[in-house]
Amino acid sequence: MYKYNFLKYSVPSVLFTLVIIGAGVASYFVKGGFRYSVDFTGGTEIRVQFDKPENIEAVKKVIHEEWQGSVYSVVGAPEIIVRVQETPEKVSDLDKKLMASINSVSEENPGTLLQVNSISRTISDNLSSTWLKAFILALVLLALYLSISFKFAFAIGAVIALAHDALIVLACFAILDKEISIDFIGALMVALGYSIHDSIIVFSRIRHNMKVLKGKSLYDIVNISLNERLRRTILTSSATALPVLSLFIFGGDSVRDLALALLLGIAFGTFSSIYIASPIMMFFMKKDK
Repeated sequence: MYKYNFLKYSVPSVLFTLVIIGAGVASYFVKGGFRYSVDFTGGTEIRVQFDKPENIEAVKKVIHEEWQGSVYSVVGAPEIIVRVQETPEKVSDLDKKLMASINSVSEENPGTLLQVNSISRTISDNLSSTWLKAFILALVLLALYLSISFKFAFAIGAVIALAHDALIVLACFAILDKEISIDFIGALMVALGYSIHDSIIVFSRIRHNMKVLKGKSLYDIVNISLNERLRRTILTSSATALPVLSLFIFGGDSVRDLALALLLGIAFGTFSSIYIASPIMMFFMKKDK
């Protein structure tokens, strides 16, 4: 038989994720939406270097109070990245004014402007619509592939699990009031790719066992398959999560949110391949019959 009855906890697992998503939706409306970076709102980003390590917290306070912007430290260098929603088209000499605000923190350790990037509102709007279209297209192609290679029930399970993972990560970022940036979108897409790979591995085992264990019920076949893939899933998830965790702990502010998105994606991607994708596949498999 099988050692662990994973399907026994399908309903509590779904309720658990619904609570997180519900909390994320509530947080979204209470806070008036996500906190987007200049990648999606338009704005300016500058990179500043110091001769000596600077008081980053003091710089953050000044930039937030004067510009409603954000500040990130650069790992391994006395540098910072400052992002504000203003653009040179709206504010003349914006880079000089930002440098004046930064240098007001410590006149003895003035910063040197290294780089200036500005993104217009039109470009940011195009970026927002482009990544959303890419995500929807990926879901459609994934459903088509799984419908052909497996069965329609497998495709529905995988697509819903993938949507679940995206919603969970977005909900967590809404609850934690984290910034949604282009780096976050990249991390999310990588995490979703990891999640669907794990789901396909589990589905492949289920499909194999459906052929060789014809006397077993679908419930038993899925549980057997999940138990057979449990060791591989744990090893793969752990090996992937450990370097990302070290990046989250020891990395600077500029990479911490990216690492957090990856960690959430890996954790809930593993969770969904067991407790979301498989039960949903079973539900639609029974409907087909």
